[in-house]
Amino acid sequence: MDTFKNFESKLYSVNDDTFNDIALEVFRFQAGNNPVYAAFIRHLGVAPAAIRHWQDVPFLPISFFKTHFLQTGQWTPEVIFTSSGTTGAATSRHGVGQLAFYHRHAQRCFEFFFGPLTDYHFLALLPSYLERQGSSLIAMMDYFIKNSQSEYSAYYLHQTDKLLADVEKLRHTAKKIILWGVSFALLDLAEKHDVDLSHCLIFETGGMKGRRKEITRAALHQTLYERLHARPVFSEYGMTELLSQAYTTGKYTFKCPPWMRITGREVTDPLRKGLLDETAGINVVDLANFQTISFLETEDLGKVYGSGAFEVLGRMDNSDIRGCNLMVE
Repeated sequence: MDTFKNFESKLYSVNDDTFNDIALEVFRFQAGNNPVYAAFIRHLGVAPAAIRHWQDVPFLPISFFKTHFLQTGQWTPEVIFTSSGTTGAATSRHGVGQLAFYHRHAQRCFEFFFGPLTDYHFLALLPSYLERQGSSLIAMMDYFIKNSQSEYSAYYLHQTDKLLADVEKLRHTAKKIILWGVSFALLDLAEKHDVDLSHCLIFETGGMKGRRKEITRAALHQTLYERLHARPVFSEYGMTELLSQAYTTGKYTFKCPPWMRITGREVTDPLRKGLLDETAGINVVDLANFQTISFLETEDLGKVYGSGAFEVLGRMDNSDIRGCNLMVE
């Protein structure tokens, strides 16, 4: 069995009992086969063989995706996902060896929480993502639309009248309706149309993308509740640098699929990790990133709870504003 198939098979067998062992196996593989990460670990004076728990693994600052091409092992990227970034700012680049793996994996993340893609119509309102190249969200949504087996699953770039007409047409169909939108587009829809979308599931992703003033997630959801009559509103936590996605299942607390973990770090001392129930920097373990880097120190602020669930409270000062489902508190 080659390395890719080995890690893919272990990825979907992971549970609470096996996570630590599999995470350490991925860590040691990346420490030995990713030159950038190996140099980072040497600089910290860490001996990989001495690490016994995933919380103690060195987490690479996510900004390295902007300055280095991170690759573990020898393979040729089939696609390179890029972050949106602001004009003139450096963007993250995340190579993916097999696009089909990313598609399958995104499906597994979604279906872990919400069931089969074929249970849904996917109506996507994602203008800022469609208007650029290299979006991992568009790659995921392309796949969801195709594999939902619904003739109504589609993008609605600026066609809000058609969107609302189709939503009404689908009101009494057997499939559930998901309206998946970037935050500013959902706000625009809510402010221009006072309609009843109580029969839809609304998924919000991305921030305001420079189109509107950033607001809290609570304020966004409240507007969608009042204007679109949608309860609850779901949120996706995903980004260019991660191949996995976490989701809320109502309100503002995200839950991770089994192959993903969150830990809080002290903002002024990133080596102090494991913080619970207090504002902290968010570190992510994403075992699906086995061909790049699975242990990432993000620029997000949040709270991690003992259950493994987490909230996102905003972004650290001086970090770039980008599309990874964050709004300031």
